[in-house]
Amino acid sequence: MKSLNPRFIFVLSLTLVRSSFGFYLPGLAPVSFCEKEDAKECQKDIQLFVNRLDSVESVLPYEYDAFDFCKDTDERRPSENLGQVLFGERIETSPYKFSFKADKACEKVCTKSYDAGSREDKLKLDFLKKGMELNYQHHWIVDNMPVTWCYIVEGDLKVCNPGFPIGCLVNQEGNPKDACVISAEFNKKNAYYIFNHVDITIFYHSGDETNGMNARLVAATLEPRSVKHSDDDNPSCDGAPMDIPAEFKSNLKVTYSYSVQFKQNDDIRWASRWDYILVSMPHTNIQWFSIMNSLVIVLFLSGMVAMIMLRTLHKDIARYNQMDQADWVKIPPAANITYEDAQEESGWKQVHGDVFRPPRMGMLLSVFLGQGTQVFIMTFITLFLACLGFLSPANRGALMTCAVVLWVLLGTPAGYVSARLYKTFGGVNWKTNVLLTAFLCPGIVFVDFFLMNLILWVEGSSAAVPFGTLVAILALWFGISVPLTFVGAHFGFKKPGIEPPVRTNQIPRQIPQQSFFTKRVPGIVMGGILPFGCIFIQLFFILNSIWSHQMYYMFGFLFLVFIILLITCSEATVLLCYFHLCAEDYHWWWRSFLTSGFTAVYLFVYAVHYFFSKLQIIGAASTFLYFGYTLIMVLIFFIFTGTIGFFACFLFVNKIYSVLKVD
Repeated sequence: MKSLNPRFIFVLSLTLVRSSFGFYLPGLAPVSFCEKEDAKECQKDIQLFVNRLDSVESVLPYEYDAFDFCKDTDERRPSENLGQVLFGERIETSPYKFSFKADKACEKVCTKSYDAGSREDKLKLDFLKKGMELNYQHHWIVDNMPVTWCYIVEGDLKVCNPGFPIGCLVNQEGNPKDACVISAEFNKKNAYYIFNHVDITIFYHSGDETNGMNARLVAATLEPRSVKHSDDDNPSCDGAPMDIPAEFKSNLKVTYSYSVQFKQNDDIRWASRWDYILVSMPHTNIQWFSIMNSLVIVLFLSGMVAMIMLRTLHKDIARYNQMDQADWVKIPPAANITYEDAQEESGWKQVHGDVFRPPRMGMLLSVFLGQGTQVFIMTFITLFLACLGFLSPANRGALMTCAVVLWVLLGTPAGYVSARLYKTFGGVNWKTNVLLTAFLCPGIVFVDFFLMNLILWVEGSSAAVPFGTLVAILALWFGISVPLTFVGAHFGFKKPGIEPPVRTNQIPRQIPQQSFFTKRVPGIVMGGILPFGCIFIQLFFILNSIWSHQMYYMFGFLFLVFIILLITCSEATVLLCYFHLCAEDYHWWWRSFLTSGFTAVYLFVYAVHYFFSKLQIIGAASTFLYFGYTLIMVLIFFIFTGTIGFFACFLFVNKIYSVLKVD
């Protein structure tokens, strides 16, 4: 194997990383705005949309209406794709409506009244205070762009968060929690301060009249404030903070208001308007350095492993194929092989009559490999499209939608691979094989997902998938994926089984006593260390995106890590497979799958560590949901990495025994 050219690696890395910012490809057209509405050229009105509210302290998101905020009188929901529904996004219109370049100061939205004698009002207020305790965050959208809350953290670093809290809590000791530190006025003990006023600033890129181009929105920021309005009908927005007492004993009114101003900013272009959000997010600079460092280290280790394997194998094959004195002179002196070594048969050649003996539980192995092939192709295509910018954060829900649709359409290769390998193993129960391929792993995932969804239904969370969507998913599974799996299995069984390069003996060879490092369990445990080492940094940001509600956008880096994972899984499995064959242990079928698949166990251990060290999740329901969804991720990752290791080892074993001269 030729070593990769460092210049090629650098150019490839730069290309993929740069493509992480290529957001606005086909499918996202800009919207032009102007002061006087023209139906053909531009529009005047700006609609602010609201999304679900979520928290880093709870896995349960809730819809905007669950917290009794101001509602839109003409409420309507924009169409949501499958990915948005599965992710729990619930976008709807809001009563915050603006006109382009029409500044407003302290505009009233609505007033919410709570009667101390009403049990319903008490429950509403308790739920609102519970949201403040758990630091639930608003997520607002203007022109398909998040309205961000920008603030300064330690070291004068500006961070723009695509969400802002609904309020904050000062506990009985007088210690402010989270968002309460933004103002020294939040000084009352055991009080809940609600952010009932927002100062919104909308930035626009001015139009070019010579080219007939109108203005476009390029950024939207806000500053949340807590204001106790002295006059609910004519708010002034200059009062003291609005606090809600811990004990609800008297009637209460909460007036919501906003101010909006428009500012011109020609430095930000529409095509790069997401950059200020993504670049200013925490850990971005750390990710650039750590990923590049990991890339260099893993590629270096992979090159070393490949070089050692090739040199050792070249020596082995030259020794095994040299059987008489007449041909001895043909061996090059550089091989450093004595005639006595050439005459001796030992190591992996000794098991040539057993190495292709069908494995135990070949049915289950073939099913896993079929499903793993399906997941591999789906992941590769999805990441490649995301790397090109088609599945960016601006295209909401596109990533999950693409993955689900691809998985449904890739039933054919799953059925084909499973059937072909099962026939290679000598299996004859083709009906059982195809049924397990179509239903085993997807069934486990669906049952787990359904149980998690039941919990979300009981808790009233917006992340609960509606019953109609579940029926649609089942229709895609049974109506498209299952028939395609049967089609693939039909062609797979029509093909002959893969012929091994050497004959298999009738009587199995006895395996000699193994050392500690060549035993099954230690070898499998060691096999997942290197693949996990190349992904754990990227895994931190993926888990942050899922559970800490941060936007993930470094798809160029993720695609590079995906390629590195393929290389390391393949080479680590092949290396250990070679050592086991040299120790005359020919049970490599399941071991090759489990060696790289054990990376999923390290993934689960890291997820447990992440839960206890990084998250602040409280509550039994949230904990159960976290580990339930983690198990789905671990299962998919297990069959994915296991399939990579198996096929790498399968090709390796077939190759070395095909060039071996066997009497």
